[in-house]
Amino acid sequence: MRSRQLRTRVPFALRAAQSATGLTVDPAHPRPSVRLPAPGTRSIGEGGRWGLVLGGGGVLGAAWLIGALTALEEARGIDARDADLILGTSAGSIIGALLAAGLSVAEQRGQQLGDDTPFARLIKDVFDPDRPVGGSAPPLPRLRPGGASMLRNNRRTLRDLPFITLLAGLAPVGRQPMDGVRALIEAAVPAGEWAPHSGYRAVALDYETGRRTLFGAPGVPSVGLSDAVLASCAIPGWFEPVNLLGHRYVDGGMWSNSNADLAAGAGLDEVFVLAPMVSTAYDEPGDWRDRAERRVRVLSTRRVLNEARLVQRAGSTVTVLGPGPDDLRLIGHNLMAPARRRLVLQSAARSGRGALDDPAVPPAE
Repeated sequence: MRSRQLRTRVPFALRAAQSATGLTVDPAHPRPSVRLPAPGTRSIGEGGRWGLVLGGGGVLGAAWLIGALTALEEARGIDARDADLILGTSAGSIIGALLAAGLSVAEQRGQQLGDDTPFARLIKDVFDPDRPVGGSAPPLPRLRPGGASMLRNNRRTLRDLPFITLLAGLAPVGRQPMDGVRALIEAAVPAGEWAPHSGYRAVALDYETGRRTLFGAPGVPSVGLSDAVLASCAIPGWFEPVNLLGHRYVDGGMWSNSNADLAAGAGLDEVFVLAPMVSTAYDEPGDWRDRAERRVRVLSTRRVLNEARLVQRAGSTVTVLGPGPDDLRLIGHNLMAPARRRLVLQSAARSGRGALDDPAVPPAE
C-alpha cells in the first residue's frame, strides 16, 4: 500500500502575516511592528525632527491609538505633543487634533478610561465615549451613489484611483451626523479656529475630485479644526459628507488607511506610523467575520508598508506599529463597537511597548 504524505496545514496567523508583510515570519516570535531604517538620520535624543502618522480604525481604533501612543511615549521617553508633524486620518485625525490642541496622551487615556480628569469634566455633558458616533451600526443610508460626481469627473482615469476610492464613490449617501465628535474637538479648540500646533494635518477625500486634501498644509484653504476632523472621519454610507469650501469631503481612509506617504519629504529624521488597521502579527480567529476582517487588514497592511517605504526612501527612519494578536482578539470584526474600547486601549499599551522594543527589521533592498 502506497504511503501518503500528509500536508502540514500552515496556521492562518502565519499565512496572514507573511502575506501582509512579504517577510519570513517566525511563528514562535511574531512582531507587531516593523522598523525601516534610513542612513544618516538623527535620533530624537540627538535633536532629530520626528513625526506621527495616526491611521484610521473607528471607535476601537481610536482607543487602540491612545494605548499605542502610551507605549510609544514610555518606550522612547517622548511627549507625543512635541512631534514636528502630526498627520491624522479618520480616527487618527481626532486623536491627533486633541494632541495638537495641547491635550496629552495621559489626559486622553484618562478620559477614555472614565477617570475624573479636567478634560473629562469639561466634555461630560456634550460627548459620551460609549456612544461617540451614535450606535455601532449606521442608520439606513439614502439609496443612491454618494460619489457619482467623483466617478464622472474621473471616468477617463478610474484605473488610477485606489480600489477603495472607487468603492467610496459607489457607496450610498450616509445619514449619521457627527455632533458628538464636533463637540469633542470644539471643547479643545473653538469652532472656526485651528490648533495651536503648526504641524497638524488632517487628511480627507474630496468627494468631487477623488483627490486627497491635506487640511492644515500650506496652500490649502483654511477651515476650522472641527470641520477638518469631521471631513476626515466621514465614512461613506455611514456619516454625512462634510460640505466645505464648495466641495463635499469624506473619510481620508477612502484613499489609504494611514496616508503615510504624505510624510515623505517633510524633512523628518524619524516617523512613527501607528495604524489600527495594520497588522504584521495575527491571531487565529474562529468566527468567519473576524477572518474576513483580517483579510481586509492584510490588504491594508501591504499598502501602508509600501507607503512607509516611500517615506524611508525620502530619508526618514520609519517605524510601523499595528495591533498584535492579543489586540486583535479584543477588536474582533466591528471597530465601531465601543463596548471593548477600554480593554483595547489597555491591551495596546501593553503589547505596544514590547513591539517597539523588538521590531522586525527587513533586510536592506
